[in-house]
Amino acid sequence: MTQHWKGLSDALSLWPGLALGTPTLINLSENHTFRIDCVDGGKAILRVHRPRYHSRLAIESELSWMQALRRDADLFTPRPLPAVNGKLVQEAMFLGEMRHMVAFVFEDGGEPNEQDDLAPVFGQLGALAARCHAHIIQWQPPASFERQTWSAKAILDPDAIWGDWRVAPGVSGAVRATLDNLDARLRSQLFAYGNGPDRFGLIHADMRLANLLISEGVTRLIDFDDCGFCWFGYDFGAAVSFFEDSDTIPALRAAWLAGYRQHRPYEPEHEAMLDAMVMLRRMALLAWTGSHAETDLAKSLHATYATGTAEMAERYLSRGTIDR
Repeated sequence: MTQHWKGLSDALSLWPGLALGTPTLINLSENHTFRIDCVDGGKAILRVHRPRYHSRLAIESELSWMQALRRDADLFTPRPLPAVNGKLVQEAMFLGEMRHMVAFVFEDGGEPNEQDDLAPVFGQLGALAARCHAHIIQWQPPASFERQTWSAKAILDPDAIWGDWRVAPGVSGAVRATLDNLDARLRSQLFAYGNGPDRFGLIHADMRLANLLISEGVTRLIDFDDCGFCWFGYDFGAAVSFFEDSDTIPALRAAWLAGYRQHRPYEPEHEAMLDAMVMLRRMALLAWTGSHAETDLAKSLHATYATGTAEMAERYLSRGTIDR
């Protein structure tokens, strides 16, 4: 175990079989995510939650939906591991403060690459989104259930969930003026679109490539940490995160819709809002690059993401589409 993560020893002892395991950091975004190599040769995943982001109830609610999707809809979802005390959510010290933690079964598979032919992946991803949306329309959550709502205000206001896009790196001058216009357009469109049950509900909300596992050609969803109430089309907007301006987007949109419509209708009025969902997600990520400036991913975007967002916004505002 490296010295930096030595403090995880006490936390790992909370789960059967994980004590004395070796943690390797595999992702740092909202949370620290570790692969645990156990002394018996097995593996597990440990998610150490970012402080002051989700309550214990919110994390338990995420796990409740994941388990319901597996049970009711026969969907693959990550499998949480009960701790020694039988509970799924634990608390332990990490980097000097108490953190919520959840351990999961290790699953085989790899993350798809932006340079790959992603059309087959997006066909499967559309189908997964449709099955999740169909489930939530019928599902009755537990009486105590808490997840955030990704409304226009929660994404675009100065006190947004992921921070204020206005203070993100590179937002000034002409870029700021263009994004102010986009902000107003998105609010107006989303208000007119509404949040009826056929278009708004509990969604994964972060189906980006980093949260997919591909195993033997099968696409599977992981990391429901950002699941919340939002427009169903936002799941497509999130799927193209960080390459929203790619020339491949029209083909991926078509593949996603084809996969979705195999399981659930997606009416033209909803399809017409997909580009708005891409732009809404892009604004959320722009805010994220400022509020999560310490992460390597945010640092890699600081020089270009604001100007790229403004260029997309100009196309969207003038032509109603993000396509080049």
